[in-house]
Amino acid sequence: MTDSNRKSQVALLRCETYDLQEVRTQLERGIALLGGWQKWVKPGENILLKPNLLAPDPPEKAVTTHPAVFQAVAESLQQFGVNLTYGDSPSNGTTEAAARKSGLAEVAKQLGISLAPFREGEVVDIEGAYHRHKAAIAQAVLESDGLISLPKFKTHPLMRLTAAVKNQFGCVVGLNKKMFHAKHPQVDHFAAMLVDLNLFLKPRLYILDAIVSMEGNGPRGGAPRRTGILMISADPVALDATASRLVGLEPDQVPTNQAGQESGLGVYRLEDIELLGDNLDELMVKDFNLGIGLPGFAVKNIWLRNQIVPRPQIHAELCKTCGLCINACPLRPPAVDWSEAGQDQPPQYNYATCIRCYCCQEVCPEGAITLTVPWLGRIVGRRIT
Repeated sequence: MTDSNRKSQVALLRCETYDLQEVRTQLERGIALLGGWQKWVKPGENILLKPNLLAPDPPEKAVTTHPAVFQAVAESLQQFGVNLTYGDSPSNGTTEAAARKSGLAEVAKQLGISLAPFREGEVVDIEGAYHRHKAAIAQAVLESDGLISLPKFKTHPLMRLTAAVKNQFGCVVGLNKKMFHAKHPQVDHFAAMLVDLNLFLKPRLYILDAIVSMEGNGPRGGAPRRTGILMISADPVALDATASRLVGLEPDQVPTNQAGQESGLGVYRLEDIELLGDNLDELMVKDFNLGIGLPGFAVKNIWLRNQIVPRPQIHAELCKTCGLCINACPLRPPAVDWSEAGQDQPPQYNYATCIRCYCCQEVCPEGAITLTVPWLGRIVGRRIT
């Protein structure tokens, strides 16, 4: 919310299916409610679309932004006269593979939209709330006139939910993302870094694909859940807060919402948000499985943290011993690694060094890594709920 006297607007739109015409209709409705494209872009501008391309998975798994949402947005912007590219930096695999598997590459080819290079970036300085960051941002992002974010709504063990704010983490090139996890093991600092990144990149709009979301063991290993919602806002905090409310989670339990309001990125209090379009209460999603997330309080003592904070565990019967979890760990030596039994057995954790960033769980293609709460964490959790 840029004007302290005005509320942040969020267009909340019922969209039951990925039928392209239905998505187009609701998208155009939402953009009109927010003042039309002319308020956010200009004809002739070079705009980069930033979908969520976490991994090379098909659209029915609800891991990535759905191609119907991508197509509806792209066609609408092209009709307005905007020049488009698109891109993301996946957690594993190449951008090309993720775009192809998700269905976005086919749509982009039909519409003549180029996949922007996300392999190399330019190191920039970002002034942050806690730290000054040096981040390698994809060159295509920096060279565009503006960014429109197309996040996917999913659970996330570190941030509780991943939606608008976290989607811009994919603008950081490749393995540089691991560095931020190692540098900011405390969840409040990591959340603040994500907010700082959004303040630096300044996306024009955020269009959230919550038509089919992911619940449970997200952001890759969870279950698709039809939630029937499309959301649009220029305030990513207000959008994420509204998404939180829709699934029964208090917005202040999402670390990026707290950090975002404190840093001036946006607002999460209901009285500061103007909802446009459909009724919030009528769209509420009952019994949404939020999965296991971090406790709602900071645990800075390392020993105590290991006894309270949820730890990742590998289910041997599901593990295919691909080693992606080892490669994803930001620590060296990694906190999850092959045991003396060799690479034909599941990796093992060293919980004494594990920083609970859950990068391993995020990239597992088999959903073989889930979180478990240590005994002391279960006792503390019962006492504070």
